[in-house]
Amino acid sequence: MRENQDGILVAMNYGRTSALRIDPIEKKPLYHFMPNTWTYSLCTVGCNMHCEWCQNASISQQSKPNRQILGDYITPEVHVKNALRLNCPSISFTYTEPTIFFEYAFDIMRLAKEHDLNTVWVTNGYMSNEVLDEILPLLDAANVDYKGSEQRIYETYCGGTSQPILNNIRRMVDAGVHVEVTTLIVPGVNDESAQLRQIATDIAAIDPAIPWHISRFFPAHHMKDTPKTPYETLRLAERFGREAGLETIHLGNV
Repeated sequence: MRENQDGILVAMNYGRTSALRIDPIEKKPLYHFMPNTWTYSLCTVGCNMHCEWCQNASISQQSKPNRQILGDYITPEVHVKNALRLNCPSISFTYTEPTIFFEYAFDIMRLAKEHDLNTVWVTNGYMSNEVLDEILPLLDAANVDYKGSEQRIYETYCGGTSQPILNNIRRMVDAGVHVEVTTLIVPGVNDESAQLRQIATDIAAIDPAIPWHISRFFPAHHMKDTPKTPYETLRLAERFGREAGLETIHLGNV
């Protein structure tokens, strides 16, 4: 997404909106932030991970070397104007990874705050401290995807590591951002009892009031031969969450 042009690192995806929708806020999923409202949702192509099961791979994994960066050019001012015109009280950066279009998201967020709009990131949480320093004063809510503490999961299936994600969730909570966490339970990846217990424990250690969304996997992308998650596994994770002290748990994709 970035290119060295005469010694300057240029964001090639700036302004290139590849998906744009008006969604219920619950779809993010955020169940406890501005419920029953609509959110103006957008993204560019690209991601800083390459999850083997990605549901949005056609846009998150679209841009590779020597490929055109797709998307319609839309200025931050137009996005904010549209959100106001459509009576959306929030703008969500979602579908792909907002970190990958940070400069674009940041400019939209600054304008949004000038017009009393709330801002939302739906994110894998894998970002630098410097990026988080910039967005925290402008960020109202986030749903963070947490796959588990095992480095093997991230290294084998996604790219990246888990500890920065836990650190970033804690920083968001400490800064007063409304945070909800989603875990997609993928058979053969993070569905063992010990793994599920640890995920619940990790979240509760940050704040037991964080809502946990336990989501059911369906075959997608490079894992189309993997079976969907048994419902019983989701209920088991829910039980472990209760035992860890989590106050609010939701089952998704059921």
